[in-house]
Amino acid sequence: MTATKRKLAIVTGGGSGIGLAIAGKFVQQGIRVVIAGRNQERLDTAQQQLGELCHAIPCDVTDLAAIPGFVQTVIDRHGPIDILVNNAGTNMKKDFTDVTDEEFQQVILTNLSAVFSMSREVVKHMLLQQNGCIINISSMAAQYGIPKVIAYSASKTAIDGMTRAMAVELSPKGIRVNAIAPGFIYSDMTAKALDSDPERKAKVFARTPMGTMGQPADIGEAAYFLASDAAKFITGVILPVDGGNSIGF
Repeated sequence: MTATKRKLAIVTGGGSGIGLAIAGKFVQQGIRVVIAGRNQERLDTAQQQLGELCHAIPCDVTDLAAIPGFVQTVIDRHGPIDILVNNAGTNMKKDFTDVTDEEFQQVILTNLSAVFSMSREVVKHMLLQQNGCIINISSMAAQYGIPKVIAYSASKTAIDGMTRAMAVELSPKGIRVNAIAPGFIYSDMTAKALDSDPERKAKVFARTPMGTMGQPADIGEAAYFLASDAAKFITGVILPVDGGNSIGF
């Protein structure tokens, strides 16, 4: 496969965690990846780790006005975009009545408005080639109620609805749109959060039939499947990758 014929993917928030795992899986499979994020140092470290098929281009997804320019830069430097993974996101744990309007809007801006704007700009180019794949990152917070994450829950539930609406509108034009709903995935941050809240930790494991937390690589595998020809007849699904957490009792 020549460099010119390799597929090109954008992974937002690709410098760490789940985004890095998705980018890593894509690179391993010979897909060129542009990782985007706010932290240049983190992007550079990830790029060095992933090698020559990975390119780092800084982008703050909350700066909606900058997104068209970012997408154009990717195309100018690397060619047509085949895959978009909307992974960048933020969370905030706070009692319902303590959440300010500004805080609520900030989470919606990052997790929902930015996903819409990024998708819209990429789709404009995907329509020209009548081909493409978009993967949104949802959450267990869209599958059932979780306390103290009201803005996050609202944003991720909206992502599910947007994924289905996009799929219905864009699939006839050759663009598949799906989402992944990760369960409790291991990271330093989640480990720390659960260790500091033994009751929540016990609850997580009690309702996860497989009895463990997932690894970022599990989400990478799912993203690669959805982006591959193996999933060419799959669109509009929200795929839980959660060890059964969403159906656990």
